[in-house]
Formats: sequence, structure tokens, C-alpha cells
Amino acid sequence: MSRMTIGQDVEEANKRMKVAYLIAGAGGMYCGSCMRDNRVVAKLKSFGHDIVLLPLYTPIRTDESDVSEGHVHYGGINVFLQQKSAFFRHTPWFIDRLFDTRRLLRGVGRLAAKTRAEDVGALTVSILEGNHGAQRKELDKLIAHLKEMSPTLVHLPNLMFIGIAGEIKKALGVPVVCSLAGEDVFMDALPEEHRHRCFSLVRENAGMVDGYISPTNYYAQHAATHFNLPTERIHTAVMGIAVDDFPQTQPDDTPFIIGYLARICPEKGLANLTEAFSIVCQTRPNCRLRIAGYLGGADQPYWKKIDTCLRNKGLSDRVDLLGEVDRAGKLSMLRSLHVLSTPTTYAEAKGLYILEALACGVPVVQPRHGAFPEIIEATGGGILYEPGDTEALAAELIELHDEPVKRKAIGDAGRIAVAKLFNDDLMATQTWSIYEEIVKRAYGA
Repeated sequence: MSRMTIGQDVEEANKRMKVAYLIAGAGGMYCGSCMRDNRVVAKLKSFGHDIVLLPLYTPIRTDESDVSEGHVHYGGINVFLQQKSAFFRHTPWFIDRLFDTRRLLRGVGRLAAKTRAEDVGALTVSILEGNHGAQRKELDKLIAHLKEMSPTLVHLPNLMFIGIAGEIKKALGVPVVCSLAGEDVFMDALPEEHRHRCFSLVRENAGMVDGYISPTNYYAQHAATHFNLPTERIHTAVMGIAVDDFPQTQPDDTPFIIGYLARICPEKGLANLTEAFSIVCQTRPNCRLRIAGYLGGADQPYWKKIDTCLRNKGLSDRVDLLGEVDRAGKLSMLRSLHVLSTPTTYAEAKGLYILEALACGVPVVQPRHGAFPEIIEATGGGILYEPGDTEALAAELIELHDEPVKRKAIGDAGRIAVAKLFNDDLMATQTWSIYEEIVKRAYGA
């Protein structure tokens, strides 16, 4: 299977290694996985490594410079049309390219973002079926492009694309790596028929992937069990950020500002935070809640219910709804906070927003599940409470309100630790080391 001659120096192969890194666009939204992938590739490029970022579905959206290449593979419009009609599975490639322009894909991206996981079960199954799915033509086009690139290794964006690993290996004779990116939340929400088929396809194709890369130890262990992945092939490369970009927080003494930074949707737990906020305001009236995040059409009723509750309690004038913020807006918001809490109702695999808050010296209060205990234990930058216990969340917020010295100590500890342990240099170095290990194993017998 190897393209290298017998006895060729593996170390020399590592030196000239070229990586094709696939990244799945999130329908025009800012996405933690996209932002991480874009940052790691940008940093690896700055190190002089030969790596190309290839977008899938839609153009990516990041609040940093986009380093992905121009053409979008598995364009969302073509993927949808091929799923719905056999006619589009046989149209010439030059016709397909009319639907793959970045401008057009950006225009429909937000419509796709409104689609719930339970509505796309059949499409998810089809993508996982690889060359047996309705999108076989998209796989052929991707492989043709990869052949032109002649990479040493191909990196898949998540387990939803694991079904194409075998065809890539067969066509190119190269090892394949796959990110573990919090797929459990999406796949668990699929209708049972599609969920069962998706899990079966993941298990069937798990052995075709030479290595899996997780952003946290928590998710590495969880994914191994949840998806029955080979544990010996799972690696962890720390989630890292460009720490120098984040200014130290400088809020006024009053009002005490609690922040929320995430998509506005039920699973991110904004309703729990607003309930805790109302408890805090009963005895600490000098408080405000500052909310930043994308609000899609499907989640408008969720926000309206929260807004109505705040209005009924007379708290709406203490809430700032910033909407989706760009990088400047995010940094300005973080700089204004005394504490941040994004009390997810599910076990978060990553928690990029936690690192961003800590990089500014903003302490966090998070539920004791998912990656949060791992991050907070490593940094000392926050407080944990039992998931779903709104009164416990409120009590922790009150304590940070009442004890500014403790609050500053926690924030300072988090800021120092993130700069040391969760920076993008470390993330890129660990990722490339994993590539080298996998290439050595694949080519170096």
C-alpha cells in the first residue's frame, strides 16, 4: 500500500510530509471545531510545515484569518440535491461547480444551520456510507483533488466522515487521521433508525483510520467507549488558542457582570444561567448578565421564552444581548466580565470559550461534567458545581461577587495556566508529532 520504496528513510519522509486537512463548515456560524482546526493549520503553516486546509459543506467562518483553500468539497447544495434526487448524482462535474461557489454556499449556510439533527438522519447515514452513499460523486471529486495534491497523510474532520477513510487509503495509499470533535451530541440526537445505522457504520469503518485526535482526555476516553473505537489509536492534542491576542480583563468594580459566550440554544444552558441570575439578583442587585452568541431561527422560541421570563421578573433591563460577535466584539465583551458561565446541559467535548475567558483572566463557573473538570483542574481558573443544580450555580456566582480577592486569584491562575498549557504553539506541536508517529508506523516497517 505504501508509495515509498523499501528501505527509504522514514525520517526523510517526515521532513517532506504533506498533510491534507479536511474541515467541515458549520453553515456560516462560528464553530469551536472550525476555529480550532483553522488555528492549528495556521500555526503549522507558520512553522513551515506543508499542510493544506480543505473546506467541506460550506466555507468556514472564523474570527481569525481564514487559511482554508478556495474550493469547497462536498458542497452543501450538491450534497443535498444528490440526497434528494438520483438525477443530480449523475450530472457532469462542471455543472456541480456552479453550486459550489463560496458566495452561494455562504448564502444558504444559515438556512442549513437551522436544520435540526433529527431532520438530517438519512443524509448523515449516506455520507457515512461513503462510496455506497448518494454522495459517491462528491467522494470521487475529493479523491481526484487529493491525488493532485499527493499528500503523505489525510486528516478527516470528524467521525461523520469516517466512511470515506477506506476509499482514500485505497486510492492514495496514505494513512488517514480523524478528529474527535464532539460528534456524540449530534449523533445521539438522530432518530433511532438513523442513529443505530450511523453507529454501526462508525464501528465498521473504525479500523480504517490510523489515528484519532481528541482535544481533551475526557473526550478521548468517552469516544472510545461511546463509539467502540480502538483505544490504542486515540491520541490527545491539547486545545490551544493564540493567547497573546487576549487582553487581561479590566472591568469596573460595579456592576458585577456575568457573561455567557456560546450559541443560544437549549443544550448550551442559557435558561439555567438566566434562572441562576434571577436568584443572584434577589440579594445582589448590582448585577448584569451579558450574552453573546448566534441565535438561529430554530432557537428563536427558546430565546423568547427566556426573554419573557426575564421580563416577568423585571430583569430585562439588566441583560445585554450582544448577538453573534466578531473577534473585536468578543474581546471587548470578555474584557468587561467579572465571571463567565456557559452551563451546558450536555457533557462538552472541548470548551474553547472557557479557554478564551481564562486567557483574559476571567474566572469561570461550570457544571462538573465533560471536559470542564479537566480544564479547570489543569488551570485552577474556575469553580465546578453539580450539573443541573441552578441554586448551586447561583451560590458560586454570589461567592465570586462577594469575594473579589478570591475572584482575582482564580482568574490570574487561569490566565497564567492557559498561556502555558493551552497555547496554539503546543497544540500545533503535539498535532504534528502525532502525524509523524502515524506516518512512521504506516511507512516505516
